[in-house]
Amino acid sequence: MSLTLRRATPTDADAVANIWYHGWQDGHLGHVPAELVRARTRESFWTRAEQSIADTAVAVVDGEVAGFVMVIGDEVEQVFVSSDHRGSGVAGALLAEAERRVGDGGHSHAWLAVAPGNARARRFYERSGWVDEGLFDNLAFGFDGPISVPCHRYTKTLTS
Repeated sequence: MSLTLRRATPTDADAVANIWYHGWQDGHLGHVPAELVRARTRESFWTRAEQSIADTAVAVVDGEVAGFVMVIGDEVEQVFVSSDHRGSGVAGALLAEAERRVGDGGHSHAWLAVAPGNARARRFYERSGWVDEGLFDNLAFGFDGPISVPCHRYTKTLTS
């Protein structure tokens, strides 16, 4: 497997949206409020991917986008890997890239939010040295404004 990480470009938006849409379904359905599920239409992932491409890094395996990470400030906002590449080390490489980006942004701590029922993601973050600081209300945006989504807040102290 040949894995490279790079900044996303506008031509990656379709692949990012596709991975995001399917991965979000896997990790969130049944674990987030119905209002958020209604707001996360298929089209919404393509719109959000295009709007967020500047904050995105992609993992490319053998010429194909295999996953992505989005970092905004000290938050690792999104980490998704295509189902074809789960368990291959892509997620670990993306998370390390996210931590580097947060640190390069001048932050000594990173954080991310995880739906309580997304056990696979929670185990991954814990194995990667992230600490579960407990539940909090994360705000997501829907059709009519903010939606309160119960999530676990995971944090990690970054080393220089």
